[in-house]
Amino acid sequence: MRLHLYSRFLLRQGNVYSGLNFPRQFLSARTFHATARAQVIKPFLLADIGEGIRECEIIQWFVEPGARVEEWDKLCEVQSDKASVEITSKFDGVIKKLYYEAGEMAKVGKPLVDIDIQGEIKEEDLAALTEPGTGGVSQIQAQDQAKKPLDAQVTESIQSPENSSVPEKVSPPKGKHATLATPAVRHLTKQLDVRIEDVDGTGRDGRVLKDDVYQFAKQRDTAPAQLRSSPLAPGGPQTETPTKLSNTQYQMFKTMTNSLAIPHFLYADEIDFSNLSELRARLNKGLAKSPINEIRKISFLPFVIKAVSMAIQQYPILNARVDTDPESGKPILIMRSQHNIGIAIDTPSGLMVPVIKDVSNLDIASIAAELNRLQSLATTGKLSSKDLSGGTITVSNIGNIGGTYVSPVIVEKEVAILGMGKMRTIPAFDENGAVVKKQICNFSWSADHRVIDGATMARAAEVVRSFVEDPDSMVMHLR
Repeated sequence: MRLHLYSRFLLRQGNVYSGLNFPRQFLSARTFHATARAQVIKPFLLADIGEGIRECEIIQWFVEPGARVEEWDKLCEVQSDKASVEITSKFDGVIKKLYYEAGEMAKVGKPLVDIDIQGEIKEEDLAALTEPGTGGVSQIQAQDQAKKPLDAQVTESIQSPENSSVPEKVSPPKGKHATLATPAVRHLTKQLDVRIEDVDGTGRDGRVLKDDVYQFAKQRDTAPAQLRSSPLAPGGPQTETPTKLSNTQYQMFKTMTNSLAIPHFLYADEIDFSNLSELRARLNKGLAKSPINEIRKISFLPFVIKAVSMAIQQYPILNARVDTDPESGKPILIMRSQHNIGIAIDTPSGLMVPVIKDVSNLDIASIAAELNRLQSLATTGKLSSKDLSGGTITVSNIGNIGGTYVSPVIVEKEVAILGMGKMRTIPAFDENGAVVKKQICNFSWSADHRVIDGATMARAAEVVRSFVEDPDSMVMHLR
């Protein structure tokens, strides 16, 4: 805008000078030039965020075309199968184009936005924005534009059809930041099946608030029946509606597809939780009076996690992963020293597997505290990539939802997984033949049969069973 205003000023001055019969060369076309740096438009690439992630879902944009950004300003929030990450700008400039809409999958190494870079910039920094060959057209156009004399640029601007034609009437946008919203609001839109683009925001700059979503959903649900799409009456023909997978479902699809390439075998056993239940009841009475690490109540899961770690001490192959020797191309085992146990957690957005790190060096109270922390973060969708990475073996407690038996699927880069069923009370016989009440839980192990045989898995599972059924013996092995 400043360039055009300055150009008009110079043209007016030129007209005055021409009226005074000054020599024509006084206004040489080579006198004024536009600098290339004001015209450089470069694509900003989605950088590799680690963990082998090749694509991410765009959760929300913090900018829109025409918005001015400064270095470190937030551009967007992306969600991978690990965690959400905020992408920031490396330069000052103006946003020219968004390559994706919210909800679409962005490829790592591909452009996210086009930025008109403002101010001085080093050539090496400029080149770092794009891969070799990417954005070359933009740079050439910028250089050609810079070589044109200023009066030629002004003439082109005046004669441009875009400037001379009458602009078409376009419906006004709902707000400057109509599609921007907090994670809580976006979670609410998913719960109520509302597209945030359809909601008129009443917040600052058109931002959508919770009340806006509630009002939109209320109006939609109370609309006349003929205006709403409703299922056909009973007896009508079958209808099939294509539905896109959510980001969590999509990542689970890919992960489980890879996991099912592993030859599984299942080993199951019944575990008596009676003694552990009595110990837990006594501990919870003490914790209610004197909490440890803000823990007032402890579940069975920390004991199971610790028992798995103790079994790994005796059978470290359960903690390994299968890899390929880069020199020979033959399969090898990578033995891992830390026991990083992943815990499958059901969250509003789907199944997540945060990791409790270095379990072998943690006591039961510390495991319980870390488990509570991860569960709280998972429920609010605030798990970080660090919380979700580095697992070496997984424990899945489906029993807290329901189900007696489970056949768990091994996570990629692991060789074993434990699935816990629902605890139930059954009548059983004690050592003297008397009928007693026992609390039984089914443990189901899946192992990679390429490297773990059935006997090894059975022995390791027996170690876990002995510690759970006789929890007092854990004391001898705690560090």
